[in-house]
Amino acid sequence: MFQKTQSKTSRLNKVAIAVAMGALSLTGCGVASTVGAAAPSSGQAVRSAAAPEAVASPKAAALPKAAASPKAAATPKATPTPKATATGTAVVPDELDTAPIGRTGGTAAAPTAAEAAPVAAVEPAAKGTAAAAAATGTTPAVAAPAPAPVSAQAAVAATGNGSQAATVRGWGAVVAGDEFSKTGAPDSTKWSVFKGTGHAGKGVRSPQAWSVANGVATVSGNSAGTTGGMSAKFAQQKYGKWETRMRTNARDPKYHPVLILWPNNNTSPNCAEIDYAEGSTNTAQIKFFLHYACGGSSFQTTAAKTIDTTQWHNYAVEWTPAGITGYIDGVKTFSDTNPAHLPTVGMHQTLQLDWFPDGSATKPSQMQVDWVRVYK
Repeated sequence: MFQKTQSKTSRLNKVAIAVAMGALSLTGCGVASTVGAAAPSSGQAVRSAAAPEAVASPKAAALPKAAASPKAAATPKATPTPKATATGTAVVPDELDTAPIGRTGGTAAAPTAAEAAPVAAVEPAAKGTAAAAAATGTTPAVAAPAPAPVSAQAAVAATGNGSQAATVRGWGAVVAGDEFSKTGAPDSTKWSVFKGTGHAGKGVRSPQAWSVANGVATVSGNSAGTTGGMSAKFAQQKYGKWETRMRTNARDPKYHPVLILWPNNNTSPNCAEIDYAEGSTNTAQIKFFLHYACGGSSFQTTAAKTIDTTQWHNYAVEWTPAGITGYIDGVKTFSDTNPAHLPTVGMHQTLQLDWFPDGSATKPSQMQVDWVRVYK
C-alpha cells in the first residue's frame, strides 16, 4: 500500500516538474533545447515551394467532322520539270519563283508495290501554348466586310500573326478534316498512305514514315531518301476551302514540305494541281503553285513568301468559281481569277514530304501537321 502510494506520488511529482520545465521553455527561461531534427539523408530532399508541374496544354478545341467521302486512290505527285516565272494573274509576291522544282500536270502514275525500309520514329516536339491558343473556328466568326475584287497586280500583304483564314474570313463550321487525335498510324478511314517510289522516281515513300502522337502527325525522311505522303479520302469536292497547320523541324534544301490539292481519280483534262504551301531549295520561303494546263512549267502561276517554316503557320486555299486565293496565317498571299486557270474536276488534300537529292549527303528531316480542316 505504501509502495503504491509512493509510486503514485512520485509520478505526480514528475508530471509537475515536466509541466514547469515546459513553461520555462516557452518563456525562454534558461532551459536548453534538445538535439535538433536530423537533416535529410542523401536522396531525401525537402520539396521547395516550386510552381506546379506544367500540364500539357490541350489541343485547340477539336472541331466537328463530317463523314468521310468515298475512298480515293493514293496519289503521288507527277514528274517534275523546270519551273518558269509565273504567268497569268497571280498576286505580285515578294519574289516570284524561278527554281527548277515544278511539276508537269496530268495523270499521276500509281505507286509501285516496292517494299520500303522503315524510317526511325522521332518523337514530335510538343506544341507551344501559342498553338493551343490559336482560334479554332468552331463557331463562325463575325464576318469581315467583303474584300474588294483582287487586282491581278495587287501587292501582297504582310504575313499575319498565326491567325486562321477560316476565322479571319468567317468560313464557318468545319465540314471534314483530321485533328490527329489518335495515336499510331494515320487514320485509315481518312487517309490513303503512299507506298512505292518517291517523287520523280527518287527515293521511297513508306507508310512507316508516318506516325501520329500528341495530336500531331509527323512524316520523317531519312538519310537514304525514304519518306512519306498520304492522300485524303475526305472532302473530294469541287470548290471549297482547305486550311492546314504545319511546320518543319529544319529549313531543309533536300526535303520539301508540300500541301497539295490533287485531282480526284488522279485525272484532270487541264492537268490541274494546287500546291498551296511548298518548300524548295530556297529555305527562307514557302511557295504557292497553281498548275492550270498540261505541258510543263509554262502553264502555272506562282507566288512566294519569306517565312520561317520551322514555326507553326496556318496555310489555306480558297477555291470558288471566281478564282483561287491562298493565305498564310489569315493574310492573302496569292490570287488567280482567270477562269481558264481553274480546275475543272474535284480535288482532295494530300500531305507530302518530298525528297530532292542533289548528290550531297542528306540529313534526316521531318514535317509535322497539327490539323487539316475543310470548309464548305
